[in-house]
Amino acid sequence: MLIVMVVVIGGMMWWQSKKSKQQQQERQDFRRNLQPGTEVITIGQVIGKVVEVDEQYEEIVIDSEGSKLRFGFNAIAREYTRPAYVSDDEVDENGNPLSEDQEAPAADEAGQVPVDAAVETTDANDAETKQNGETEAK
Repeated sequence: MLIVMVVVIGGMMWWQSKKSKQQQQERQDFRRNLQPGTEVITIGQVIGKVVEVDEQYEEIVIDSEGSKLRFGFNAIAREYTRPAYVSDDEVDENGNPLSEDQEAPAADEAGQVPVDAAVETTDANDAETKQNGETEAK
């Protein structure tokens, strides 16, 4: 029983080590292939385009909205891809995309009932309930 546990733990340690080395190799390849114009995000969440790569000193210069910043290679988290944006007018109330033949309701009309109509409907329902209640009581 003890031997089985030692083998399982040893296998898990070997698998984690292999996975860690693979991730480290991927990061090194990414940094080695950085070119000016690539949009990146740092570990501090600074987003900018690569302006200059200095492999000798392992430094990178990025331009973030006109400000040039110098970072070490280790500060670059990944390549930045802007998340997709979907307007509320393009989806229904459940978040499903509207078909092209359907038009999105105007923002002020979506699911709203005029106040006068709502009050009249409520008054009519109350009157019916009272009449039904009197009929059942007789």
